Amino acid sequence: MASCWWRWRRCCSWRLAARRPGPGCPGRVGSSGTLSTAGAYTRMPYFNLVKSLKSTFPNVYRISRFHHTTPVACCCSKTWSGEKYIDPFKLGWRDLKGLYEDIRKELFISTTELKEMSEYYFDGRGKAFRPIIVVLMARACNIHHGNSRDVQASQRSIALIAEMIHTASLVHDDIIDDASSRRGKHTVNKIWGEKKAVLAGDFILSAASMALARIGHTTVISILTQVIEDLVRGEFLQLGSKENENERFAHYLEKTFKKTASLIANSCKAVSVLGCPDPVVHEIAYQYGKNVGIAFQLIDDVLDFTSCSHQMGKPTSADLKLGLATGPVLFACQQFPEMNAMIMRRFSLPGDVDRARQYVLQSDGVQQTTYLAQQYCHKAVREISKLRSSPERDALIHLSETVLTRDK
Repeated sequence: MASCWWRWRRCCSWRLAARRPGPGCPGRVGSSGTLSTAGAYTRMPYFNLVKSLKSTFPNVYRISRFHHTTPVACCCSKTWSGEKYIDPFKLGWRDLKGLYEDIRKELFISTTELKEMSEYYFDGRGKAFRPIIVVLMARACNIHHGNSRDVQASQRSIALIAEMIHTASLVHDDIIDDASSRRGKHTVNKIWGEKKAVLAGDFILSAASMALARIGHTTVISILTQVIEDLVRGEFLQLGSKENENERFAHYLEKTFKKTASLIANSCKAVSVLGCPDPVVHEIAYQYGKNVGIAFQLIDDVLDFTSCSHQMGKPTSADLKLGLATGPVLFACQQFPEMNAMIMRRFSLPGDVDRARQYVLQSDGVQQTTYLAQQYCHKAVREISKLRSSPERDALIHLSETVLTRDK
């Protein structure tokens, strides 16, 4: 785990977006976009690294204390190719018409109750965030390789499969967490019971596997099978914790990747493999999905403290109640060391949840987590910008901005 944490610190690129110091200034940015004093910075624990950067460049790393709006150092205010703003969701939906109807066809079964349970979350009320990314990435890679704007049928199938795997994981997560609400309505486990909910989640996953097998591409099958393994490993990581603060943060980031970002990263990679033979493009697609996915979850963890239950469609402070220490809590722990004991006992004593929430809101934990999400979005933009200019590529850039500014 220590080596994993070290690799993560070294690969982070702290590029400045607001201004560039002149020659001889501390922290001058070189041609590679990394700080010239990075040798000193990378030896610092992550928490101290953030503080040092913010004190050195206070105007660059300014973040609103109580709202996670995009700050000065956000990704970009307009597309790299000079195109006018393109709504990524509107552009992506051109290839996703009938998405939920097609998913329900994949879930066709004669047993009425299992059919009703399996289709319960495919009601069109979700954000379809993952399918949107997948079809936009498919188009961007196709244009980059062969100047073709068409999404292949197999690439569109990946979008459906990604949404099915995601939904199956939600059903299972709700069982593990004993959750009572999801997307503003009762969960499957609360309506039909835990045992039947397990079977419904398994059925959705099996239907996704059948759809994946029909694509008939062994590399793509292997890529998306990795997602299922990561989901299981991520759930196991969530059940544990670490004493050391840096190991604890590395543990949190690894869990975040496996439970959230792996699906997005590997789905993006899968459609790039189907549309382009270049391994460099496959890595670009993977890295974009990975970084946007981690940023998405970091903001989700912020919203657990800053949004109300009505906005989120599920109870807030849910992670604390489950005994989970997310980014805002881990950062707040730097200012309130007494939280360490609460983290290790998973907020199990009476009053722990309320006290921890107050500590987070009194600290800069929300700010720091938002700042970290920005860094991941910066890297996602740098990666996708390596592809040939297209409306879909620019839409993916804009999508990374919406990750930072969403409120649910």
